[in-house]
Amino acid sequence: MRILRERDKLNNMDNLANFKFAVCLLALLAGGTAAAQESASMTLSAPDDVKNLIRTHFDLPDTALQDDTARATFLRRARREIAELLATEGYFSPTVTLHAAKLEVVPGVQTRVSSLNIEFTGELATDNPEHRARINRLRAAWSLAVGAPFRSQDWEEAKASLLGAIVREDYAAAQISLSQADVDPAAAGAQLTVVIDTGPAFRFGELSVSGLERYDRALVARQAPFRTGDPYRRDLLLAFQARLQSMPQFASANVNIDPDVSAHGAAPVQVVLNEAHSRRLAVGMGASTNNGVRGEINYLDHNFLDKAWNLNSALRLEQNRQTLSAGIDTLPDDDGYLMSWGVASEATLIRGLKTARNKLGVTRSRTRGQIETRLGLNWQKEGKKPAGGVQETTQALVLDWQWHRRAVDDLLYPRNGSVTEVRVGGAIQQLMSDRNFLRSYAREQIWWPVGERDVISLRGEVGVTAARARAGIPQEYLFRAGGSQSVRGYAYQSLGAREGAAVVGGRALATASLEYTHWMSRDWGAAVFTDAGGVADVLHQMRISTAYGGGVRWRSPAGPLALDLAWGQASKTWQMHFALAVAF
Repeated sequence: MRILRERDKLNNMDNLANFKFAVCLLALLAGGTAAAQESASMTLSAPDDVKNLIRTHFDLPDTALQDDTARATFLRRARREIAELLATEGYFSPTVTLHAAKLEVVPGVQTRVSSLNIEFTGELATDNPEHRARINRLRAAWSLAVGAPFRSQDWEEAKASLLGAIVREDYAAAQISLSQADVDPAAAGAQLTVVIDTGPAFRFGELSVSGLERYDRALVARQAPFRTGDPYRRDLLLAFQARLQSMPQFASANVNIDPDVSAHGAAPVQVVLNEAHSRRLAVGMGASTNNGVRGEINYLDHNFLDKAWNLNSALRLEQNRQTLSAGIDTLPDDDGYLMSWGVASEATLIRGLKTARNKLGVTRSRTRGQIETRLGLNWQKEGKKPAGGVQETTQALVLDWQWHRRAVDDLLYPRNGSVTEVRVGGAIQQLMSDRNFLRSYAREQIWWPVGERDVISLRGEVGVTAARARAGIPQEYLFRAGGSQSVRGYAYQSLGAREGAAVVGGRALATASLEYTHWMSRDWGAAVFTDAGGVADVLHQMRISTAYGGGVRWRSPAGPLALDLAWGQASKTWQMHFALAVAF
């Protein structure tokens, strides 16, 4: 029995020893794992203004440094690479140390620009008042001023901006002949020197055109906004290229000059073109809350009668409007004017008013910079039948003048600028018209940027048709409101005069809109707005209808689209509106 008890005691002691050993082993393993994890997870200690730079461009080890040799190798690499990184931000005396699993970086004092010397050689250095004034403007526009932190990116951008400003006007062959930054790390100062060799002043020479097969060279030459012998301006070259690219006759266009100083007095302008297909058949579909589902077939001929005239014919079928039209545009003459002839037949059924009209007209127009002007003579015969009203047939021969100014930073996605439209037209009974009238219309839309992305827009329009009565005047020369790009919260063209159960055009119009758009990303935004407006036969009898709402904005591949939901204060109903967000 004693022997058994002793054996049991020994077994218990062995079990206890084994248990203690296991606990110690687990503790040792856990401690080793924690130590390995701590070693593998190296931390970075640095000021916030350089920490992100280091994290982005310098790789910390993802495994533990095994010995002193590995630590020394890593530290040498860290000191070399981090010093190069910090030098781009103006830190030329950093201290990099390694404490266990922590890499500590002290960047030191940031170097700042202590002096600046910008000099010019070449023709611009010739002493005269005009050259002195331009040199003073160039120096004043230099972006890396004395006292500013000396960063590599700012230094390169400042030089590129200076050279670009010189190359844009006169000096197409200008180049940087000396670029020097003397850095004194002890004084934390950088002395900057830039010397620009402008070379001689360039002038435009003859056009050298390649790529033409169907069209005459005169078609291209007429688009040039400069003449042979004019001073070189890069903006004029870009404008010339933009004009050619916008012409339907060309698929692509590239315009440049060869900056050969030997030909600076008459530098040839090289125009490389790729002609587009002259005939095209296009089929499209779409939808909007104004006119419903739309189907369209277009036939275009950009070399009509082999004269580079544009023929555009279309059949458009919408839920409340059907149109068959054809038009011919000639080439601009030497003064930039082009002639347009057009014919159309249209039928509509909107808000209880059924119309059928046939039109033909001729227009003389010109676009110069931001300004487009049009003078047209248009005849139309219209039959109208309002629900519950009197059927009527009218005709009018109208002389119509339009002035349009587009001064915005981006035609598709404006954030700053304005668009102005003024239109005046009229008819007299003695010339193929049923009534004397004078129609005037004005529209203004303004955009103001807010912050980095957001924008506020304000739109207003007013129109008056002066006549004794609206009878005898085609609907095109009267006014209706409501719908997208008008007074949201009310159905399309639902604001107007009443004839029977139908809404018809009135002789006076006034609308206004205020909208704020917040862009959450590059392509998606949200808007809130308030609209107001009304139509009457005389201004003092007008009743203003108001609305407010919000919507979604999308920069789609097809253009800027808007989906709005608005509450009409007078109609006491919600209206959904879907259309292009910007209409010029």
